Amino acid sequence: MKKLPPFRKKVTWPQARAFSVHILTASGSFLAFVSLVAASEERWTAMWLWLGLALFVDGIDGPIARKLEVREVLPTWSGDLLDNIIDYVTYVLIPAFALYQSGFMGEGLSFLSAALIVVTSAIYYADTGMKTKENFFKGFPVVWNMVVFTLFVIEPGETAAFAVVLISAVLTFLPLNFLHPVRVARLRWLNLPVFLVWCALGAVALFYDLNAPLWVTIGIAVAGLYLSLIGIVMQVFPKLGAQ
Repeated sequence: MKKLPPFRKKVTWPQARAFSVHILTASGSFLAFVSLVAASEERWTAMWLWLGLALFVDGIDGPIARKLEVREVLPTWSGDLLDNIIDYVTYVLIPAFALYQSGFMGEGLSFLSAALIVVTSAIYYADTGMKTKENFFKGFPVVWNMVVFTLFVIEPGETAAFAVVLISAVLTFLPLNFLHPVRVARLRWLNLPVFLVWCALGAVALFYDLNAPLWVTIGIAVAGLYLSLIGIVMQVFPKLGAQ
């Protein structure tokens, strides 16, 4: 009896489009790799540039995935899991390594800070209820790329830098809301522009090879502080920005 050829399911155009979004997300792993190479060579501007590109990819892949209904079209492929794997590397592991490798907090505090970052962040990523119904993050959302970048630009000193890391690590486990600048609808008209201003100022700081003018460092600090606190303010005043 003649053998029948193996059954091959035809890939549809919606499936191909949906899978291309996963490829876009996965490209963040390559950006993470070249960023890690730059960090190992202490080329900090290059490292932050690659991480900035990874942040950009992370910012656009979600809206594209929802637009193309990737979860429904490819139900056996988890974009959330893929995103979390790459986020842990780009948001946590590489910034922690950069903090240790730079040693600007001293060898002991730099090592301790990196340890706090990677351990607390790993526990945070295991929390399946890390987001509220409004898409706020519950607890500090381990955006260590933004925190460590700010420390690189501002250079506040060893004690102040360690205090920032320690407080952020503690806030990871407190029931306080932190902003997702894209997905939180309330005050998005203000919060998203502030986030974009922070990104733009970060790009200027990279242009100056992290030796940015005072107005840039002040702008990064103020915008970063706003993004860190506005979620808590909106939690205390739940009607703020409501329509």
